[in-house]
Amino acid sequence: MKKPVLERPVLLDVQDITRLYGPGKGCEAIDFQLHAGEVLGIVGESGSGKSTLLRVLAGLEAPDAGRVIYRRHAGEDVLDRGEAELDLYAIGEARRRELLRLEWGLVHQNPRDGLRMGVSAGANIGERLMAQGQRHYGQLRETGQAWMHQVELDPGRIDDAPRTFSGGMQQRLQIARTLVTRPRLVFMDEPTGGLDVSVQARLLDMLRTLVRQMGLSVVLVTHDLAVARLLAHRLMVMRRGQVVETGLTDQILDDPQHEYTQLLVSSVLTP
Repeated sequence: MKKPVLERPVLLDVQDITRLYGPGKGCEAIDFQLHAGEVLGIVGESGSGKSTLLRVLAGLEAPDAGRVIYRRHAGEDVLDRGEAELDLYAIGEARRRELLRLEWGLVHQNPRDGLRMGVSAGANIGERLMAQGQRHYGQLRETGQAWMHQVELDPGRIDDAPRTFSGGMQQRLQIARTLVTRPRLVFMDEPTGGLDVSVQARLLDMLRTLVRQMGLSVVLVTHDLAVARLLAHRLMVMRRGQVVETGLTDQILDDPQHEYTQLLVSSVLTP
């Protein structure tokens, strides 16, 4: 069983978030806290509202109601010692985008949504470093090659365009681009979706290692309970836009209490 991280400071405080597109579509009255160094898995079937919630949390889509509070000094150093607490939808779009670029990271299900396909692999990795003020070409290139090696890509392909990589390799490149700036908070939307099983296994093993080594705080959306068990300390189970059960990952998956969670778990376990 993964060691709980609940004794650590609160990094993200989500208060009564609602974003609806119609009856049962979206998410409604969501409350939770994410602690520093914690991986929170959000699981549920397609249409449960988990991806809508992720977009609201990441500052990409404004809620109809509720607040997302980011505590910038929760246990780790940050790039500057400005505001200790940010209300995500009270700071303006430009500031939200800056936050996502400098302190947060987002891993898309489709790596093409998280990469610039018209520039090289090295430029994709170096671009986020340049947003933090780094300009030395040799250092940017060296860091790019080091991160390609870290995510099991050939550093010799640093000048190749992402379109020449396979889907699994593109996802690894997107992860390198996201993590190179050592973000404090990372949002992952179905990071292994659409990949072959063998590719998924290697990618998950790599992700688990990086999350542990870097002490990342992660909000992970997935429909795959095996992915959730491997990566998440704690789970939230969503159905029809609402949270129906929450708790430590192994407890939820080994002894689900809610009828829907029981059905979800049994559908995975039953051949």
